[in-house]
Amino acid sequence: MHDIEVIENPAAAAVALEPVRSRLLAELASPASAAALAARLGLTRQKVNYHLRALEAHGLVSVNGERRWGGLTERLLVATAASYVISPGAMGQAASDPGRTGDHLSAGYLVALAARVVREAGALMRLSRETNQRLATLSLDTMIRFRSPAERAAFTQELTLAVAGLVARYHDESAPGGRPHRLVVLAHPLAEPPATANSTHVPTEESP
Repeated sequence: MHDIEVIENPAAAAVALEPVRSRLLAELASPASAAALAARLGLTRQKVNYHLRALEAHGLVSVNGERRWGGLTERLLVATAASYVISPGAMGQAASDPGRTGDHLSAGYLVALAARVVREAGALMRLSRETNQRLATLSLDTMIRFRSPAERAAFTQELTLAVAGLVARYHDESAPGGRPHRLVVLAHPLAEPPATANSTHVPTEESP
């Protein structure tokens, strides 16, 4: 079982998004039989088997073994990954593309960049598994609470200069054996808990 699987195929994405089947994928983080799943979900075994066959046909679950139960032999199935992400590539020509977003300071551009990371990294993950080679990646994740919009702007300027300096130092367009890497730096406000049960706070430019 992989930690995460990026679903690229549109048909597989449609199968995984069906509510009962997505619940089955979650339940199959550990091996289980159709009978056990039927009892957990309150469905008939026949209906569970119907959904399991669809998941298996699209490579989302696989057989993990068999066991004898009474006079029958039950198959134990398990999900192919602990969690799943739908690649923007599953949307075909309608998929998000940073090149189609003119405002590079917009939330839409940020989402398009993140979607491209999912699409590109997902393709490389599949290739690394096929070749049994570890994929070299770098991920940084942290949180910062700015005191004011002015300090946020100052941080943005300093970060931009720092990244530009590092890129200028290490980038070599003509190095023999060199390999290009995608570097994306994202920052977005975090939604704060609502002050009351009937109010929701949406971060804006004035409230980082």
